[in-house]
Amino acid sequence: MRETRLPRSPSDRMKNLNNEAAISAGKGRFAAWMAVAAVIVLADQATKWAIIEWVPLYDRVPINSFINLTHQKNEGAAFSFLANAGGWQRWFFVVLATAVSAVIAVWIWRIRKEGQAVLSIGLAFVLGGAIGNLIDRIRLGHVTDFIQVWFGSWAFPSFNVADAGISVGAAFLIIDALFLSGREKPVAEPLHDSGSGKNAGAGKQGQG
Repeated sequence: MRETRLPRSPSDRMKNLNNEAAISAGKGRFAAWMAVAAVIVLADQATKWAIIEWVPLYDRVPINSFINLTHQKNEGAAFSFLANAGGWQRWFFVVLATAVSAVIAVWIWRIRKEGQAVLSIGLAFVLGGAIGNLIDRIRLGHVTDFIQVWFGSWAFPSFNVADAGISVGAAFLIIDALFLSGREKPVAEPLHDSGSGKNAGAGKQGQG
């Protein structure tokens, strides 16, 4: 005997529509944050290409009294960390950046429905910076740095757009951790199936 399926109630249809809207909005937010990361990667690679093409290695082009454009090869991490480690750091950073990028992408996907804008944009900036420098390490064996900032007679370690993206992203993550995480409004509970309430009521009447 075939089971007869009862027509869905208006509340069931509304719940399905709300679920579909939430899924669609979450995918849209994820795509937006991935687009932010992609813009950082493109900006990073475009500026590095221009520096490699037009600025001789180790040359300097003054922009103002405290900022120069330069052309530096950095075999270390951001701001020349471990630059003189002997060569092993290239593939270490390739593996590390690949793993970190994968973790961040999954993290952004998992929080896509929660609307955590500050956390998401921070992760997107870090992701874009990590991928930008990862491309350099795989393609060139080093990272191209070109922004040089002077404070009096002291020069801040040269950096690039990817490094700046990572730093800005880290600032967003710190702001989120200090002031926002754990303070979001709780997600509303989904509507319960109206049929279950009717069945429960019928059961109570039968017991009476």
